[in-house]
Amino acid sequence: MTPPISIRPGAGSPAGPAPVRRPRRARAAAAVLAAAALSGGMLLAAQGTAGAAVQGSLPADTQFYKDPASQVVRWVAANPGDSREPVIAKRIASQAQGIWFANYRPDTVTSDVSKITSAAAAAGQVPVLVVYEIPNRDCGGASAGGAPDLASYGAWVQKFAAGLGGGKSIVILEPDSIALTTCLSAQQQSDRFAALSQAGATIHAAAPGAKVYMDGGHSAWNSASEQASRLRSAGILTNADGVFSNVSNFNTTANEVSFDKAILSALGNPSNLHAVVDTSRNGNGPAGGGAWCDPSGRQIGNYPTAATGDASIDAYLWVKPPGEADGCAGTAGTFMPDVAYALASGAQDPPSGPSTPPTSQPPTSQPPTSQPPTSQPPTSQPPTSQPPTGSAACTVTYKPNSWSNGFTADVTVKNSGSAAISSWTLKWTFPGDQKITSAWNAQVSQSGSAVTAANASYNGTLAAGASTSFGFQGTYAASNATPTAFTLNGAACSVG
Repeated sequence: MTPPISIRPGAGSPAGPAPVRRPRRARAAAAVLAAAALSGGMLLAAQGTAGAAVQGSLPADTQFYKDPASQVVRWVAANPGDSREPVIAKRIASQAQGIWFANYRPDTVTSDVSKITSAAAAAGQVPVLVVYEIPNRDCGGASAGGAPDLASYGAWVQKFAAGLGGGKSIVILEPDSIALTTCLSAQQQSDRFAALSQAGATIHAAAPGAKVYMDGGHSAWNSASEQASRLRSAGILTNADGVFSNVSNFNTTANEVSFDKAILSALGNPSNLHAVVDTSRNGNGPAGGGAWCDPSGRQIGNYPTAATGDASIDAYLWVKPPGEADGCAGTAGTFMPDVAYALASGAQDPPSGPSTPPTSQPPTSQPPTSQPPTSQPPTSQPPTSQPPTGSAACTVTYKPNSWSNGFTADVTVKNSGSAAISSWTLKWTFPGDQKITSAWNAQVSQSGSAVTAANASYNGTLAAGASTSFGFQGTYAASNATPTAFTLNGAACSVG
């Protein structure tokens, strides 16, 4: 039986997408030691005192969009009595975080993006959108997926760009796509870089208010000169606004700023290019021994801000949502309150004091677990879910969205019984040759054609008449026939 499927978008998480794809082996020991020496407290203090006279290309008072339907916001709303809730609410749920587009849904992506950008514009905020659909993503590792080919990718980007509208937005274009190319031939790499260049041009043409940042990897991966060379080939000088680094990683802000400036210098310091740094989990620097998969002792870093006090650095962003697992503490992309609390408990409060998580509920563009990547293969399996409790009478709605040899499916589970269910496990058998590659909002495993989906930590309880949804992405060779028989906690379900 294959292990539970984990979504790990891959690129620099822990640096990068999935497992093997991310050659972090090249990291320099000196850089790691230097990074570890810097404390998160010093970095946060520096953020609070950054001068206003020096500023990147984003106004220092830019407010980034806080998604009211993110996993952490929903957890906070559902757990008011939890002892961890005040810290998580104040230091994580209150902050703007990246919204990932990692599931190939060409028919809905324009409306998905528009819902986010419209809500952000109405709130006077700037959304951070993470595009993660490049073909051969994560070099076939744990975050494998993306568009089926480059032509489809180009068409998808056009539809993505059409949803951006006339307001301001930040687009993090394809984590790991430039730093991780070990699985590509020279021609494939050239084709990918051309597609990225075109993607930047497409976004700028459709949405002049969008700032596009390309993949810089991170300071313990490729050299600045090598990364600059690749970025130049990917059209950064003409079709982007800068570079991003440290996505889902733990390298200190100081090291990343120095690295990003070295990349910009190698590019000739063009006046139109700046950098953004993912500071979501780098407050204590990297873990000892290069541990990348939910390592203990980490801490949130600089709070998201455009007031960096550095003309080369447009913003510190939380691209990887803090508290969403890498794949060891739980299924990758699943919000884990213990992980979130550990990241936040030793940190300072936001500089402006406590803020309240958003309360309006526009729908999000992608399942909340469209995740940033991780760079190394996990060394342990995600924990299994607890045995389900509660009797079940159920209705299941299964909605596939197919393309050539690939598909996504949205599954809604309704408790149609008279008693509440405290946890659930849904099972079915594929009638075709489908293979699931990633999932969100549930822990999903597959053995042959048999599939088991167990609730995530935040959606296990279903009151009588209540529903919850999860989804997955998969492949097929000959048949993507829809399953017709489901059981919930052992009871047969009707199919809606």
